[in-house]
Amino acid sequence: MTGKERVLAALAHEEPDRVPLIIGQTNATGIKIGPYRGLKRLLGIEAPDRYIYDWPELGTALPDEAVLERLGSDARSVLDLFPAWVREKARKRGVHEPFLDDWGTGNLEIEPGKWYPGIHPMAGMKSVHDLESYPWPDMDDPSRVAHARAEAGALAADGRYAVIGCPWLLFPFERAMAMQGMDVFLENMLLESEFAQALLWKIEGLCKTLMGRFLDACGDEIDMIKIGDDLGAQDSLMISPASYREMLKPVHADLIAFIKSRTKAKLFFHSDGDIFDIVPDLIEIGVDVLNPIQSGAGRMSDLGLLKRTYGKQLSFCGAIDTQRILPYGTPDEVRAEVRRVIGLLGPGGGYMLSAVHTVMDEVPPENILAMCDAVREFGGYGRRT
Repeated sequence: MTGKERVLAALAHEEPDRVPLIIGQTNATGIKIGPYRGLKRLLGIEAPDRYIYDWPELGTALPDEAVLERLGSDARSVLDLFPAWVREKARKRGVHEPFLDDWGTGNLEIEPGKWYPGIHPMAGMKSVHDLESYPWPDMDDPSRVAHARAEAGALAADGRYAVIGCPWLLFPFERAMAMQGMDVFLENMLLESEFAQALLWKIEGLCKTLMGRFLDACGDEIDMIKIGDDLGAQDSLMISPASYREMLKPVHADLIAFIKSRTKAKLFFHSDGDIFDIVPDLIEIGVDVLNPIQSGAGRMSDLGLLKRTYGKQLSFCGAIDTQRILPYGTPDEVRAEVRRVIGLLGPGGGYMLSAVHTVMDEVPPENILAMCDAVREFGGYGRRT
């Protein structure tokens, strides 16, 4: 089967020739630049360093086609870009100056070459009136998606790989925390709920504008559309299920309905952490693919329970542990984990293997290769003994 056929079969809850592999497409399924460089050396592939979203400070590689083919990745991505003026301003700033995006948030260099989100332009705001005067980004800027139609069209015409649309959208909860800082926004959800709700809906409206532009360009050519809002911590949600259902679920539902009105692509939703309590809510509002299945976080670690309970309603993407196995295990331990996870999530289709979130700097390139090669070794349906 081609990668596209393989992915589409899995999404239809059918068993393809093997479990699909998703790696290198988005910041949720990508590889940081350090291990990517090591992987190129290990494979003997000479290729320039490139970054997804043309964003070096994010630090996630845009893998070369030769690397993706060797790993066996079954999908390719179509991304948006920051507006041209943001990219130009970033190129002209001083070497160690903060990176600022079009929202006014930014990354600080915490050590040479390491950047971390640390600029929160709305940290002091608590009034709905503050939202009226804020310089919000122009989501209609054509330089964000001018390339998307041609890229998606070329991938669709090629036909070998599933196509994932990945506009750089922090969904409203994450974006609100980026604008205010995590502690401040979580406090405002409790103490200034009118303001917090207004901020979430304002962000959602801007997300819809950009998403509409992106889908107008390539919505007919993509197989999955990736969105996400990190809602979970290590052992629980970051907010209560009741707070999610009251304040966030309607926002998520509205944006997902908007997306589904403009594309037949499956809705790929990313959230780290233990989000077990709201999985039924995500299904209800239209999530088709859940990622990254953080297998070391709370009840998300019970992969068998997830599959039995939700495997007919959801497809899963992820589940290969990035907290312990990938960074600190041996290649043989990585292979064993891949075999274990496929045995739990693979039967009946509905599973695409990937690392839990981005492959981080601590992961040896040998372990990345072991994970990908183990998919071919253990992922064939009926051939896992």
